Amino acid sequence: MNSLIIAILYSLSGFLMKFSDDEYDEKSNKLIAIVIGIACGIICAFLASHNIDAAYIFIAILLGSLLSLKIDGIHHIATLAIFLILIFIWGIPELSIATLAICVISAFIDEIGNDNEYIYKKSNFLKTFFDYRFTMKIAILILAILGIYQSFTGFSIINIDFLSISTFVYFLLFEIFYEIARRLFDYC
Repeated sequence: MNSLIIAILYSLSGFLMKFSDDEYDEKSNKLIAIVIGIACGIICAFLASHNIDAAYIFIAILLGSLLSLKIDGIHHIATLAIFLILIFIWGIPELSIATLAICVISAFIDEIGNDNEYIYKKSNFLKTFFDYRFTMKIAILILAILGIYQSFTGFSIINIDFLSISTFVYFLLFEIFYEIARRLFDYC
């Protein structure tokens, strides 16, 4: 798949994910939140079924949210359902359990820390760290750096897939557009 298309789809999925959540949580527009969530689920499933790195990221976000009990609205259920249906139909690449576990644990930690007043009260650093979900960014970056290292040295750890540096850039685009949606929603 073309790098520009992947970048656009990551960006769009981040934007739609936050926009759906804010429509549901802030404006109680359930129907709009569901429709936007379904669009997000379609994009995420398309990426996950056509790109192994995207499969790690989007399945990890899904499982991290599920394990932390953050799937808390009908819009989340609709997004989850369409994502699962489509990856079942389209399939996903064969995944390393170890790499997936690293991504899921990092997503889970981010979800536990995000919007957690107990953690936010501890320090401004922790508030910022979890408000912007840095755990998964760090995990993706480490897996990407190890991927670069592997390409130069042949370094390998059995049963761990390393990610590409372009995946880290795509994930940053996802996060940037997630934040753009947050700012636009706060502004409007």
